[in-house]
Amino acid sequence: MSDQLIIFDTTLRDGEQSPGASMTRDEKLRIARQLERLKVDVIEAGFAAASNGDFESIQGIAHAIKDSTICSLSRANDRDIARAAEALKGANRARIHTFIATSPLHMEKKLRMTPEQVLEQAKQAVRFGRNLIEDIEFSAEDGYRSDPEFLARVIEAVIKEGATTINVPDTVGYAIPELYGNFIKDLRERVPNSDKAIWSVHCHNDLGMAVANSLAGVKIGGARQIECTINGLGERAGNCSLEEVVMAIKTRKDYFGLDVNIDTKHIVAASRMVSQTTGFVVQPNKAVVGANAFAHASGIHQDGVLKARDTYEIMRAEDVGWTANKIVLGKLSGRNAFKQRLQELGVELDSEAAINQAFTRFKELADRKSEIFDEDILALVNADGASHQEDPFHFVSLAQQSETGERPHATVVFSSQGREVKAESDGNGPVDASFKAIESEVKSGAEMVLYSVNAISGSTESQGEVTVRLQRNGRVVNGVGADPDIVVASAKAYLSALNKLHSNMEVVAAQG
Repeated sequence: MSDQLIIFDTTLRDGEQSPGASMTRDEKLRIARQLERLKVDVIEAGFAAASNGDFESIQGIAHAIKDSTICSLSRANDRDIARAAEALKGANRARIHTFIATSPLHMEKKLRMTPEQVLEQAKQAVRFGRNLIEDIEFSAEDGYRSDPEFLARVIEAVIKEGATTINVPDTVGYAIPELYGNFIKDLRERVPNSDKAIWSVHCHNDLGMAVANSLAGVKIGGARQIECTINGLGERAGNCSLEEVVMAIKTRKDYFGLDVNIDTKHIVAASRMVSQTTGFVVQPNKAVVGANAFAHASGIHQDGVLKARDTYEIMRAEDVGWTANKIVLGKLSGRNAFKQRLQELGVELDSEAAINQAFTRFKELADRKSEIFDEDILALVNADGASHQEDPFHFVSLAQQSETGERPHATVVFSSQGREVKAESDGNGPVDASFKAIESEVKSGAEMVLYSVNAISGSTESQGEVTVRLQRNGRVVNGVGADPDIVVASAKAYLSALNKLHSNMEVVAAQG
């Protein structure tokens, strides 16, 4: 059995299934490039048959990424598989990931298929996919709740048809580590040709055990691929967290005895990029990438760390990409220094024009804020830079009045389809007044389901990063805005969410 563990990142596919975490093609490409720097083995770039947007994102990533295998998800049918293969053309290394449910509950209630029909469809899907691309991964959806005897039959059959990776997901986060590890081990022993494929685990975090279950699947079950996401992003309670499993494998190599290709120095940068792109803030006490992950408040702990760091730290902060909050640039910094810092932070903009626009925004920020940190630059690119020329709404300016005993009033100027609009409204606070002013002109009819403010760095001069989540007709989108003025950041975030809502509605209309 190999001592190399494959890291399969599904941030751009399963992670994007978090309500409101949808990303644009450019945002996905930026994250894919960061995953490549991280040396992720396999990047699941999307679900090609789901939408034209997903297809184009996979296609763009397949052409841009050279060092990682690029994967597309597909249901177990010819149309999905052919669409995935088409999107992956041009990739240095491509993989089709096809799946079908195998649990009694899913087969009966969702698929309305008999076990024999599921078996035949699984075989046919892998056979068809193998004729298009050599690297085929097969997933038994809700595998952990499947009958082991039937699941073993399916797995044996798809390996015979040419599946190179077998994934046994805990789709609903129901597993317990010891039981899940033994479930994988039992399956491998039941399947006579189990050694002809790499076994993979994909665990959800509904009971808070996705990382533990994944590691048990590796240690007890003998799996050699873990499917995970940056920050544990994913639908419901999320997925197995890439940063946690990787650092567990590296920190406890004495126990696991496995190697990973991941360049851990890029973990924190990847975490920040995903957080600021999706608007899903990382909790301070999150392992490895949380703001408090290497902080020591207890006097006893501080004393111990000062005397010998390994008294209370099992990892070095710098090994995962944490650095001291050093000032990297200021108002006198030139364009080349700014461009170089973007590259060091893993940010690649598409053109010189985009770099010039970002540099202009940087200079504007430097005039208002004396100290510019890495976090500020990432927020500037990921939040302000998320607005594209083709977006219908663009922030222009804001004025607001607020004093004790008086009802706050806001005036917001923004462009709508190229036309400048001035909107005014009162509100319960300056942020509420700003949102009501925008809505008085846009009339989106969207319901706000989340408003969140996060300080980007640690001073009162810090930029505020605001996330706004809107819902309309069952669709949920996140908008992110950053600015030293929280009210301005809020207005930017609201317009960003409206742009995504507008974009989603256009896609639906085009597909309809």
